[in-house]
Amino acid sequence: MPLRIRREQPADIAPIAALTAAAFLDAPHSSHTEHFIVDALRDAEQLSLSLVAEREGTIVGHVAVSPVSISDGSGGWYGLGPLSVAPECQGQGIGTGLVEQVLTELRRLGAAGCVVLGEPKYYGRFGFRAEPALVLPGIPPEYFQAIAFGAAVPTGTVAYQKAFDVLG
Repeated sequence: MPLRIRREQPADIAPIAALTAAAFLDAPHSSHTEHFIVDALRDAEQLSLSLVAEREGTIVGHVAVSPVSISDGSGGWYGLGPLSVAPECQGQGIGTGLVEQVLTELRRLGAAGCVVLGEPKYYGRFGFRAEPALVLPGIPPEYFQAIAFGAAVPTGTVAYQKAFDVLG
């Protein structure tokens, strides 16, 4: 079953929301608002990249990327997430494919770098690592990681889009 990764289309919006809600349903550190976050990013026109993984015509994975701001004024930085894979398809490399593709596209767009809030072992495989000078308030530093695309890692506090504050 070949996996196809592509940019989201308008017809994908409802399946992305359902997939994202299902993917985070049993996640221990989830706010269970991830599907609302994706919709709010889209509504605010802050969904810089939205890729779906499709298998046999069914969306089995999704990744969102949005701009972040850094207190030192560094530009061109993005936040990866939410990353969603259908529960029955987890552990099959779908998330890996989505992360690799989104990082390739960010480099192609000339991004300076990307941050992610997530499991260090998982995201470390892609080159993300905790950067002591880059902080997301209230988050254990080992779970907030960054990858720079040739530029130096900035120093400062990171702020995600207001869409991440959505409560549903």
